[in-house]
Amino acid sequence: MAGRVLSVASECVPLVKTGGLADVVGALTGALKRVGWDMRVLIPAYRPIRALAADWPEVWYESGLWGGEGRVRMGQVDGVTMLLLDAPHLFDRDGGPYSGPGGDWWDNAQRFAALSWVAVRIARAGLDGWKPDILHAHDWQAGFAPAYLAYGGKGDVRSVITIHNIAFQGWAAAHQLADLRLPADQFHPDGLEYYGALSSLKAGLVTADRITTVSPTYAQELMRPEFGMGLQGVIASRAADVQGILNGVDTDIWDPSGEADPYSTNDMAGKARARAALCAEFGLDVPGPLAIVVSRLTDQKGIDLLSQAIPDFVRAGGGLLVLGSGDPGLEAAMRGLQSHFTGRVAVRIGYDEGLSHRMFAGGDAVLVPSRFEPCGLTQMYGLRYGTIPVVSLVGGLADTVIHASPAALARGVATGIQFHPTDVLSLGQALRQLVTLHADPMAWEQLTRNAMAQPVGWEASAAAYAAMYEDLAP
Repeated sequence: MAGRVLSVASECVPLVKTGGLADVVGALTGALKRVGWDMRVLIPAYRPIRALAADWPEVWYESGLWGGEGRVRMGQVDGVTMLLLDAPHLFDRDGGPYSGPGGDWWDNAQRFAALSWVAVRIARAGLDGWKPDILHAHDWQAGFAPAYLAYGGKGDVRSVITIHNIAFQGWAAAHQLADLRLPADQFHPDGLEYYGALSSLKAGLVTADRITTVSPTYAQELMRPEFGMGLQGVIASRAADVQGILNGVDTDIWDPSGEADPYSTNDMAGKARARAALCAEFGLDVPGPLAIVVSRLTDQKGIDLLSQAIPDFVRAGGGLLVLGSGDPGLEAAMRGLQSHFTGRVAVRIGYDEGLSHRMFAGGDAVLVPSRFEPCGLTQMYGLRYGTIPVVSLVGGLADTVIHASPAALARGVATGIQFHPTDVLSLGQALRQLVTLHADPMAWEQLTRNAMAQPVGWEASAAAYAAMYEDLAP
């Protein structure tokens, strides 16, 4: 039974993107639409996309929307029905979705409360006969939507909230409770109160019918203090309603057969050509495995571990190519490796989509030493391209890579290398294993073929969400 779903988010490709949330909302919506679900997505009409909706028909009007009025306009983008909340006093600003030149917008709580409020009003009343069975809220920006639905009488609409990254929780001061249209009698530890304040994410977690996050392991990690970031007790109390569903990647965009030197499991010659071209582009001469890093350069991503672990890896024959930006100290550390190991380590500060494709095509391995990783896409790109993931045993990394243990190698099922704990010693051991495996042509060929055979598209994710929706639908 395919039904109707209203997704509520702060961003969605191709209209607005600041990070992976936009990719997931857009890709999941498309995947569910392909299997028969009637999907609509509500996002704010920020200044850069407001003009797009100028000619779209107005399908909803809301007065008294935190200092102004709002209009919802509906149109089609890449075959998906998009609803844009046009509230100029909240979203028509010179800056990003969440911040301007001086930092975070001072009224973010009200801005995204407005998005949630309108979503629930539409869910209850419907649009020209279209009424959702499921209201799906994404992250803190839509966290008040399940709360407004629950506290106002949800009727026959069910709600889901997805945690993409629990580090962002949508804090608001306690005195804003009434202004945010939340009931005073729910301001207690089992309800809306959060360390003496409010959190839109917590509001969604305590009121949604179902909670999802972006990998099975991350769903379990969130119930532990070291990962739950203060919300572990709330999530643990809802354990029966929590489900981890892996994200996917767009296999049309990330496709080794579509690169400059195409290859597939049937003909891997193109990967060798891509490696040679990549080394020539950066002046590298690497006899052993060429490892790549495509990442934000932050401690969360474990980049600080590389400066200590890479020297021994290079001395053993390996090489490293880094693409990313982030913490200035870590950028400097990566440049230091490049200076010290000229011809074996190269660094490009910034981001270049075309270069990232060339790196996955030409690299032998991709390093993902994250301290926490809700899902992770980089390791999935690595699997898709036969660029062996070397990953820490956390979150989605644990769920997507089969470690090259002796048993897994003997059975021919290994797809990468995992290490634990996330420290220099364990990463160093993983890199030594990488060098050893790369030096064994038969083992390496089996590993790359296994990796490329892994299903990393959105089909399995869409099926899991569809099953959950069907279970919830009234």
